[in-house]
Amino acid sequence: MDAVSHLPRRTLVKRSAISEAATRLFLERGFGATSMDDVAAAAGVSKVTLYKQFGDKRSLFETVVLAVTERAETIAAGIESNLGRIDTAEALEPDLVELAVAYASGVASAPVVRLRRLVVAEAERFPELAGAYFDGAPRRALDALASGFTRLDERGLLAVSSPDTAATQFAYLVVGPLLDQALFRPGKRIPRKEIVANCRAGVALFLAVYAADAAAATSAAC
Repeated sequence: MDAVSHLPRRTLVKRSAISEAATRLFLERGFGATSMDDVAAAAGVSKVTLYKQFGDKRSLFETVVLAVTERAETIAAGIESNLGRIDTAEALEPDLVELAVAYASGVASAPVVRLRRLVVAEAERFPELAGAYFDGAPRRALDALASGFTRLDERGLLAVSSPDTAATQFAYLVVGPLLDQALFRPGKRIPRKEIVANCRAGVALFLAVYAADAAAATSAAC
């Protein structure tokens, strides 16, 4: 257990309230426009309690971002689970589409997009935090994809010479256009049917290059 888990329950409740309030305010207003007074008022705690728990605004911001980043591990875990269930070539395309839809829906969801926008906006002020976010969220998902594609290659379902490249291409095919929309059109929800259509098109293109039978056909033609 970490040090926080040993705190008294009343303290943990206050800390949770502060974290929730700070997360909401930072995402709504950004780092510069959010004051510790704002956070204390929104959390219903005194400034003394706020400073005692988190020290200063920089520490609070870092705690909030890293806490939300940890939740991104569920996306990577879902990728690993879905890829691990693929057992036949017939299941490859529909299962990859299902994986892509879950992945894209998570990455392009409003809370994740708001956090990404916030981290990017504050990257120069918090370069190490931005790096930690990238490693804990986007990079973690890419690593999960690469690992899964390696296992599918070993089982003869994919022909992947560079798992990292394949993972990056898959991610940008199924997520890239949707993430651009979400970033540049805040508040506009992307319909599920559009997510599914984009993922199907992306998976079809991915398999045209990396499916084992496609690779074999290309090799024979050469």
